[in-house]
Amino acid sequence: MKIVLATSNPGKLAEFKALSEQAPDLDLILAPPDFNPEETGATFIENALIKARAAAALCHLPAIADDSGLAVEAMNGRPGIHSARYAEGTDGDRRKKLLLELKNVPAPQRQAAFVCAIALVDSEGEVLFTCEERWQGTLSTEEHGVNGFGFDPLFVPLGGSQTAAQLEPAVKNSLSHRGQAWKRFLNHLATQMSPFV
Repeated sequence: MKIVLATSNPGKLAEFKALSEQAPDLDLILAPPDFNPEETGATFIENALIKARAAAALCHLPAIADDSGLAVEAMNGRPGIHSARYAEGTDGDRRKKLLLELKNVPAPQRQAAFVCAIALVDSEGEVLFTCEERWQGTLSTEEHGVNGFGFDPLFVPLGGSQTAAQLEPAVKNSLSHRGQAWKRFLNHLATQMSPFV
């Protein structure tokens, strides 16, 4: 089954293909290089749907998109859907801003969750599947690890002692918000999608 992944980022395509090793019939392809829809939704699901529908319209194929971010309890859920735009510059700049904003927040109040929403639409933009998963944890006071990206070097999964950036990629994928959401999509694909294909 050929499905457009609503991104022009080859790295994200490689990540989702790695998560899909148990689904050999799934053929994920990248959206065109000029794919860049405006994410105007108020929720992760809404933004995922915007991206999926834009990719489906461009490619005339079913499309799937994810939207994810970090929700910090002490910041009333921010940066949330604005995580990628939380600060100008690099991931490092965004982490520095977050640490500064949480400078006076004690450890017991540094709870946070990574959130990932996934949306699948058909070639006409009709919704076939959506889900949202959360990866609960806390935020450290300094960066640790080099394996991850974004806020990974600050995020310590619930019950763990290492940040997401210190985990081996396979371990992270089995635990993460994105890995859990993608698992739900693959299960839907395997059990519910026969009429669609």
